[in-house]
Amino acid sequence: MDLSRLRPVYEHDGPFATVYLEGRAPAEDAAKQVRLRWQALRERLEADGADPRAVDAAEAAARTDTPGEEQADGRVIVAHPEAGVVLDEHWDAALGAGDAAHWGHLPELGAYGREAARAVRALVVLADREGARVRQEVVAEQHTPETRADEEVEGGALEGVHKPREGGLSHRVIQHRAENAVSRNAQDVADYVARTADTFHPRVVILAGEVQARTAVRDALPAPLRDTVTETSRGGAHAGSSDEALTDEVLRIAERESTADAEEQVDRLRSGLGHDRAAEGSQAVGAAAEMGAVDTLLLEDGAAASREAFLLRNCAESASTLTVAPAGTGLKDGVGALLRFPLEQSTPG
Repeated sequence: MDLSRLRPVYEHDGPFATVYLEGRAPAEDAAKQVRLRWQALRERLEADGADPRAVDAAEAAARTDTPGEEQADGRVIVAHPEAGVVLDEHWDAALGAGDAAHWGHLPELGAYGREAARAVRALVVLADREGARVRQEVVAEQHTPETRADEEVEGGALEGVHKPREGGLSHRVIQHRAENAVSRNAQDVADYVARTADTFHPRVVILAGEVQARTAVRDALPAPLRDTVTETSRGGAHAGSSDEALTDEVLRIAERESTADAEEQVDRLRSGLGHDRAAEGSQAVGAAAEMGAVDTLLLEDGAAASREAFLLRNCAESASTLTVAPAGTGLKDGVGALLRFPLEQSTPG
């Protein structure tokens, strides 16, 4: 996760109200449930001395959805007494942590940041001989992929893409033209995918659909993008069970990519500790964050990091990234960092 996206939150001096609303399956009495849940959250904030203006702003933001939608999608909202709502984002409904409310000098964004850091950006390309369906998806842990864009891409080949079944010279010519048409359409799809990747920045490109079509698209992609490709035979061009199978495959691939990325960052941390290019523990990482030396902040999954809100603010201000290390990594105080420069170089000598 690029923590610089949280900078607007920290442009205001605290205190802040931070509210997590857990996603739940909509029920017939959804409106009543939402009212009761918000009453409980308000009471928690008021007991902590929260400014009523911040509480009112947070509640107004969450109550803009219909009760059913409000329940189905988890939310994280940060509100300031004077600035109003400074953050309003979806939050993973599958975490099962329940509703939560915090009032403090800094917003409590550890849970939100951890989920966002585990999310994987995927370009899903469902190819056939005439074009492809291309989806930009953000896949969070245990979550249905969030589709940011869904486009039908048609190739520009004028020739038919269907090969004749009988032999003969004319049929060979038609077959050759059909193969050329498939290649042309695949090139058009690959060009679209490459342009989209330049702005979407996917972690992985998932190619599905007809074997010939997806192979042609893969071969037409630029080499750097081709290195991010994973092919799958699951899913198809039609709605129904094939869509469900493809969604399951996207979730599996995203989980694999997220785990691999986290393990790679932990390996870099272990190596960097011996060469002054990494730090571990609340005190060392906090000092590095204050100097703007943190390139990547690592928070261990399942371990509450000491001074987490403080670290997130300082790292956001210096445009650090956030990675969640696997549970059991054993980071001191639950926190580590990859550094932009050795800390001793930042002090006068």
